[in-house]
Amino acid sequence: MKAIVVHEFGGPEVLKLDEVPTPKPAAGQVLVRVHAVGVNPYDAYMRNGTYAVKPPLPYTPGSDGAGVIEAVGPGVTKVKSGDRVYMAKTVTGAYAEYAIALESQVHPLPAKASFSQGAGVWVPYGTAYHGLYHSAKARASETVLIHGASGGVGIAGVQLARASGLTVFGTASSQKGLDLAQREGAHQVFDHSKSGYLDEIMKATGGRGVDIILEMLANVNLASDMKLLATNGRIIVIGSRGEIAINPRDLMARRGSIRAFTLWAITAPEEAEIHAGIVAGLENGTLRPVVGKEMPLAEAARAHKEILEPGAAGKIVLVT
Repeated sequence: MKAIVVHEFGGPEVLKLDEVPTPKPAAGQVLVRVHAVGVNPYDAYMRNGTYAVKPPLPYTPGSDGAGVIEAVGPGVTKVKSGDRVYMAKTVTGAYAEYAIALESQVHPLPAKASFSQGAGVWVPYGTAYHGLYHSAKARASETVLIHGASGGVGIAGVQLARASGLTVFGTASSQKGLDLAQREGAHQVFDHSKSGYLDEIMKATGGRGVDIILEMLANVNLASDMKLLATNGRIIVIGSRGEIAINPRDLMARRGSIRAFTLWAITAPEEAEIHAGIVAGLENGTLRPVVGKEMPLAEAARAHKEILEPGAAGKIVLVT
């Protein structure tokens, strides 16, 4: 089979398309014929060797994908050959034509969701769900500001929050991104590439501030986020690419809090809740992963360059 293999940490050019043996599932494992792979920013950080998780070399990247169960190992009872599934983590890596996953790492992909949509489920929707409900304890009638609302996690957050009765504000840096965020459920959108957008957000709240902020780039926005909070507001740090200086008094004045997490540290009960919510949302149509761009598996290096560029408009997916 064909698979992307990383033999050394470095830039996108280290992503090599190799011919490797097709793996066989052991006890408790399944073999998935991968039709689509989700590309996430953390994939690029891990490839660089700068991520908190540093896999042993060589490795095949990717935790997110969708396809069909090709074969099952001994003891597998929840899925069978021919089942459509999305993957949430794998054993052998998703950037490949076939991937081994644990039985617990595959979940039913409803018929109304395409494979490319299924590839954009786990990290984006798992992150947004955990951020909104487990970390922020979001409640209906609250106001949430979602930075980068046109990206994978941003769109997931918009859809989840809108379906739960929150007032949703979203930011993006292009008209295409702003239109997308609004189309997917944001009540109001703001161009974060223009000066004065923070004042516009505060004005939209009537001067009260927002209850929750989902922050994708904390090293740029955290200090200004703190000034946007309502009393008892919560900032949930989802992504950051460096350090930033902040004034804690901005939190003190608002009884505010900053919380942060990595998806890899969630508990088993949290993960079970996340997948139950995701599958239900995919089935009833409240969750609709947006595929912004499809590329062949061989173009993984280009996908890694584009995933870190501004102006996101949906999920980048590799197709096999």
